[in-house]
Amino acid sequence: MSHLIFSVTALIASAIAAPGLAQDAQPFDTSQAVEADFVMDEFTFGTGERLEDVRLHYRTLGTPHRGPDGEIDNAVMILHGTGGTGAQFLRPRFTDLLFGEGQPLDTSRYFIILPDNIGHGGSTKPSDGLRMNFPAYDYDDMVEAQRRLLREGLGIEKLRLAFGTSMGCMHIFMWAERDPDFADAAMPMACLPAEIAGRNRMWRMAAMDMIKTDPAWQGGNYETQPVHGIRGATYLGIIAGSAPVYLQKEYPTREEAEAYLEERIEAAVPNIDANDYLYYFNSSRNYNPWPDLEKIEAPMTWMNSADDFINPPGLRMAEAAAARMPTVRYILIPEDETTQGHSTHTWAKFWQDELVDLLQRTE
Repeated sequence: MSHLIFSVTALIASAIAAPGLAQDAQPFDTSQAVEADFVMDEFTFGTGERLEDVRLHYRTLGTPHRGPDGEIDNAVMILHGTGGTGAQFLRPRFTDLLFGEGQPLDTSRYFIILPDNIGHGGSTKPSDGLRMNFPAYDYDDMVEAQRRLLREGLGIEKLRLAFGTSMGCMHIFMWAERDPDFADAAMPMACLPAEIAGRNRMWRMAAMDMIKTDPAWQGGNYETQPVHGIRGATYLGIIAGSAPVYLQKEYPTREEAEAYLEERIEAAVPNIDANDYLYYFNSSRNYNPWPDLEKIEAPMTWMNSADDFINPPGLRMAEAAAARMPTVRYILIPEDETTQGHSTHTWAKFWQDELVDLLQRTE
């Protein structure tokens, strides 16, 4: 499929593209999603460790379409963030603006793939039994598993669109450097294409340390989950992913703020495995696409949020990166009382028109 290269230098948008390009919200039936497992008979990790029968769980929507050359030409891979799963994209805030008839990723036109990355969801992970003896996977391993799912499992050589949020955003930059022709278009959301350092690395290390220093963790061989460490790590995660203006508006009193935080904690903690959590954050340890950004050739719309604690715009790193990538359009979503901080990426209402634009200019 031919595509038009759209080339601009870095920009900070004071507003999103003019409204009205995308369709209005309509309820989407998520029961259409088909779940499956792709099992790799043997997988060698970057550390040299090996596992047999590494499972990558995934969901699909829609049907593959083959072009004149016999290749699948309508595949869209959507990649989740740290600790998430492909199921997070089956929420109304996402599906009801994207997947329905006439919408940007209409499932009658596109074949949507929602993987659970290694270590996450229904895919092979430490809590399956190996605990801290599980191979020390990293983002390279995750991207390689995605590649094998597409090529070996689904017979897809090239994506129509690669979309990723947070960790998935970082994976797209890795894909784009290693395989410049991997997708007709890419839309990474909420990340920086640079080594995780400074405050970003510090809060992640602090979260891991809270678990490791909980006596109940026992080096990963706990009899019951180290709840105190998990609670502390979860508190940090909630703050890192928060939207200050939105939270001030929604919870303007001490009592309301405390009740909200407690509700979030009580909902999250029972669903976290301590060892899985440690692996989530350790997997980003050697991520750093910064030296090779000039290798990126895929047309891309890259978006961050002005109220993102994890990727704060004050670092000015995004502008410097975008200036080195002539096929990349960088946009900063401005903060207001409705944006959701780092999690703005999961709310399609903030960026659906930019997705429409990207798809149109890469037809």
